[in-house]
Amino acid sequence: MAHFQYGADAVYTGMLDMSMRKKSAMTFDDLKAGIDFVHANGKRIYLAFNIFSHNSDMPKLQEAADNIQKLGPDGLIISDPAVFMFMKNALPDMPLHVSTQANVCSWGTVKFWEQQGAKMCVLGREVSFPELLEIREKCPDIKLEMFVHGAMCISYSGRCLLSNFMTGRGANQGNCAQSCRWNYKVHAKIDGKMVPVGDASDEAVFYLEEEQRPGQFLPIAETERGSYIMSSKDMCLLPKLPELMEANVECWKIEGRNKAEYYVAVTARAYRAAIDAYMADPENFDATPYMEELMTLQHRDYTLGFFEGVPDGGAQTYETTKSDSDWRTIGIVTSIHEDGLIMELRNQVIRGDEIQLLSPMRFEPYTIPLTKVIDSRNGQAVEKLAAGHEKSILLPWDILPENASALFPELTVARKKIN
Repeated sequence: MAHFQYGADAVYTGMLDMSMRKKSAMTFDDLKAGIDFVHANGKRIYLAFNIFSHNSDMPKLQEAADNIQKLGPDGLIISDPAVFMFMKNALPDMPLHVSTQANVCSWGTVKFWEQQGAKMCVLGREVSFPELLEIREKCPDIKLEMFVHGAMCISYSGRCLLSNFMTGRGANQGNCAQSCRWNYKVHAKIDGKMVPVGDASDEAVFYLEEEQRPGQFLPIAETERGSYIMSSKDMCLLPKLPELMEANVECWKIEGRNKAEYYVAVTARAYRAAIDAYMADPENFDATPYMEELMTLQHRDYTLGFFEGVPDGGAQTYETTKSDSDWRTIGIVTSIHEDGLIMELRNQVIRGDEIQLLSPMRFEPYTIPLTKVIDSRNGQAVEKLAAGHEKSILLPWDILPENASALFPELTVARKKIN
């Protein structure tokens, strides 16, 4: 619901066992309840059904189709041609979308899927803006969707075998271990012996050693620039919003898989506010305030990805995958009490902290001094309270702005600066 509260029009989630969201703990009943909730609020929800199938998956398709019929989503996101054709026949009234996993990067491929009956194509992250314009021109009758924010993959739109090789977890079966994000140390081998890289000669052979797998050496050719050699910066196309608005793409996609409430709230909020500002006054649009919001997220720096063509080495991060953001999520409003707001903690709060509450009603955050930290479980004032199971604080009305119950509904997120 945080997605919608902060400006999203639709969400996507995964079908159990047959999507790229194998880590999801959602049951059939969870999915049904979620879909019914979304529809009751006048929004849309799509089911990702986008693994690359193996023979063992084929017998499962009819049962999956029966379950999808009962769930009633607004569409299926599919990457595998066999799965697409099966669902087209089994669920003739269900809109079928083509997943980014299908690597749709040309107008010819879009036309192919359109002829198969696809209602929307999610373009590959590798599509440049000039290519996007050409696709739109040559394919005016099918809806297009493109990623504008989120993680990039070292491989072609997720078609990676690194996770399979190192952990046995299939990246193309929804269980990627994200091995490209791990920290690797470079070793040199001369005459059968490992030596420090600084002592290597021209005859040396280089190897990688992942920090959690000591003694497992993987041969590699690498320079002196560092060991995070496969970790891309995160995509962020908000600075290119005016161009995107003119491209007439029906859907902008923000990655939300395994993301907390704060991430989905801030990204939806920033893009929604930026779109509204552009629509109101395109000539004077300035992306700066919305980018400042996105910089509060935990992220791997930002890149335009393939927007301007094949990216250079600046799209990679070579030193760390840790975010340098000064902001941390503090909590989320879970209920409104007669004495104030109840906020479930995600990080520690200390008396004297200044927190920011992000109201869905306006873009500027509300800064609230925590003159007191009240444990909601017993009403006692404490000096500090750490996050933990069902640990919440009470934000009393006297420290909140007027009409706070309307400004900060349930699922309102809060943050604080740590530096």
